[in-house]
Amino acid sequence: MARAHDSRRAVPDTPGARDDDGVTRRRPLREQHVEETVEIAVPVRTAYNQWTQFRTFPRFSPLVHGVEQLRPTVTAWTIGYGRLRHRFPVEIVEQDPDAYLAWRGLDQNPSHQGEVEFRPTRSGGTALTVRMLLEPRGAAKLLVGSAKGAQVAARLLRRELQTFKEFIEGLGQEGGAWRGTIRNGRVQHEHPEPPRSRVAQWPVG
Repeated sequence: MARAHDSRRAVPDTPGARDDDGVTRRRPLREQHVEETVEIAVPVRTAYNQWTQFRTFPRFSPLVHGVEQLRPTVTAWTIGYGRLRHRFPVEIVEQDPDAYLAWRGLDQNPSHQGEVEFRPTRSGGTALTVRMLLEPRGAAKLLVGSAKGAQVAARLLRRELQTFKEFIEGLGQEGGAWRGTIRNGRVQHEHPEPPRSRVAQWPVG
């Protein structure tokens, strides 16, 4: 069930958790947020792999109408109902395969942040938790920032996760995957890229 959380109880007001490689992972949610968890009858790897296929979201989500890749860590989402449409860019700021993904909206009205965690269940399935923090400004703050607005957001999130659950359980396996790691909005490469000359596309050596 979706819940509104207070940061003092749900998300510690700390800089983040330090990984083995010494990099501090960003924890974007510090204030009240909407949270929803759904249990899915597929392994964590399968659920995670399918979740990273953002372009497939319109196949199961009545809210998402299109997802376009703009840069390695930035996508543009088009959402809405009926004739109402809103297109906005989203940046992935942190991503750990089979574990965690955090994003932030680059649109200013309303601004939003979110994170999704993948945890294995005792039955071999996946507990998928999504937290979202909306930061409306101007007139939008009167609606989205209200208790009723939070309830609407929670209801939408609950429905979206349920449709994802039905979609991936129906497939039984992922239709693709992106297994990279992202830190502070940058894709981490296992091997450094070779130096390049001043002539475009010509590697040195």
